[in-house]
Amino acid sequence: MIWSDAQIRAWQALELGPRWQLKVTLQAKQAEVSVVKHWEQLRASVASCQSCALARSRQQTVFGSGTVTGQWALIGEAPGAEEDLQGEAFVGMAGQLLDQMLSAMGWNRHKDLFIANVLKCRPPGNRNPSPEEISACAGHLSAQLQLLRPKAMLVMGRIAAQHLLGQDVSIASLRGKPQSVRIGSGAEAFEVPTLVTYHPAYLLRNLEDKAKAWEDLNSFADLLGRT
Repeated sequence: MIWSDAQIRAWQALELGPRWQLKVTLQAKQAEVSVVKHWEQLRASVASCQSCALARSRQQTVFGSGTVTGQWALIGEAPGAEEDLQGEAFVGMAGQLLDQMLSAMGWNRHKDLFIANVLKCRPPGNRNPSPEEISACAGHLSAQLQLLRPKAMLVMGRIAAQHLLGQDVSIASLRGKPQSVRIGSGAEAFEVPTLVTYHPAYLLRNLEDKAKAWEDLNSFADLLGRT
């Protein structure tokens, strides 16, 4: 249990209970505050980022959405026009389809997962991100994933998959095969079980592949259950 500041002060004033329990409670509280502070700092860093030319054409950055305490992360490619306007990942028609896909699996984007893109700014005209833009933005996503420490990741779209897996291959050759993504470096690095599938924007243009995406979601549910 994480106590509120008022509860901790009352405990100290009344001198109740064993001292070790209060110490553990204080340590947990301090850890919680530290994590929140790191998220706030990271959000501010993304909002003020000028690392590439996209900073001059964006309406606003798209940090990510959902919960930072969920068990898994969904990673897409880059914000589109609606995301650029609203500052939220996966909105518009692609976002509506994603919500339907998540709901069909019994998942809620606000309660169960964190959603982010490889890029935090929209490329003009929704073009594919350049390698230089992806490189400039890579540190933000890495920092998010290091704070999240997700048990599993669902990666949507070729560009996101190629960046995270470091493989220049197609979605067709990756989907259905559990992958592993290394997050961080040195002693703090960890591996995240990962599954790749089609981006909702792609599915809107290629309806025949929706059945394959449904298979991928069920495979990911199995992967998440195993983790």
